[in-house]
Amino acid sequence: MPERTIEIYTDGAARGNPGNAAWAFVFVEKGGVAAQDTGFLGIATNNVAEYHAVIRALTAALAKGYRTAALYSDSELVVRQIRGEYRVRKAHLGPLRDQVMALAGRFSTLTFQAVRRSHPCIALADRLCNETLDAHAGDGRKN
Repeated sequence: MPERTIEIYTDGAARGNPGNAAWAFVFVEKGGVAAQDTGFLGIATNNVAEYHAVIRALTAALAKGYRTAALYSDSELVVRQIRGEYRVRKAHLGPLRDQVMALAGRFSTLTFQAVRRSHPCIALADRLCNETLDAHAGDGRKN
């Protein structure tokens, strides 16, 4: 039986840097949205939110039985750090990258690619982040 393949689109957002932050992901299978999720992080930086989006997405994909995936993010920094093209210079991002790498090792095939923010699935993930941030507008710092 062939492995199920998924396209994963992730986004993280912070209003202020740091500020109220959220993550979101969208799964696309066979050309259609198969799943989506979003969550509130509290106060965090944008890069932390981007990493959390990747971590949440990979965790969910594994739980759903996916072992072959292509992950797309509009965060060139996060993608290049995950691929080892950039060093992780901020100490607080190192453990997040380590989590991503541990999850990535559980896939038979997993690629990471940066895409433009205008990509329709990234735009959907961005909208989910903004809806989550709007719902938590009174939490933490002022937006």
